[in-house]
Amino acid sequence: MNSIIMIAVAASICTAIAGILHLTMLPAPNTNMTILFLVGGIAQIFWIIPTIKRWGKAWDYVGIAGTVAFIIIWLITRMPDNPITGRAGRIGESAIIIEIFQIAFIVLLGILISKKTVSPTSKA
Repeated sequence: MNSIIMIAVAASICTAIAGILHLTMLPAPNTNMTILFLVGGIAQIFWIIPTIKRWGKAWDYVGIAGTVAFIIIWLITRMPDNPITGRAGRIGESAIIIEIFQIAFIVLLGILISKKTVSPTSKA
């Protein structure tokens, strides 16, 4: 198995785990959180497909941007008096695990982008 495929599989596993963990948090304490975890979790699981099939850099950039947005929302909601919830959320073990997998996904996609290799059937 070549390195591109191995990195793509590893990135897909990371986003799948993060997505599954987000879905296990349903239903969330409020409607906005429920929608965020539902849509975000489904999107993360969906992102297995463009990552494994190497649909191109545009898909990678969108995957990175979406994951960065998820991380930023998490960071903001952990600050006291934040503009989203007005209070600092707790930092649980599952949240830390999710953040680790999301960061790994971003790093691995960054590596794939730097390799500048796209499958012949993809649209770069």
